[in-house]
Amino acid sequence: MNVRDATAEDAAALDALADDDLDAARLVRDRTVRVADDDGDVVGFVAFDAGRGAVHVTRLAGDPETVDVLLDGPREFAAHEDLPVEVVLDESDALADVLLDEGFEDAGAGPRFDGARTRRYRCEP
Repeated sequence: MNVRDATAEDAAALDALADDDLDAARLVRDRTVRVADDDGDVVGFVAFDAGRGAVHVTRLAGDPETVDVLLDGPREFAAHEDLPVEVVLDESDALADVLLDEGFEDAGAGPRFDGARTRRYRCEP
């Protein structure tokens, strides 16, 4: 598996991986987006940006092993900037276990998105 920066050509693959509506072309323009590429197939992605004193993972998709690898991008950026990394997931998202295994802590309730409850996860540098 190769992790690389996303390009506009990856938009359709990102849309297919997302669980909900995603404007992938806009995401690639507006955020740092890294994709996991397995022999030419995009099998996961992470989108993140920095602001309000943290690196915020704004989108995350892929199987647990792929997500584990993709988290290196925002964590390395955050370490360089001496910032924590924050991720907000739907309460039922199975990727929460990946975050906890990778040293993230459950930081409590997150914002509601379309009425769905979320949890906030945080990893200090």
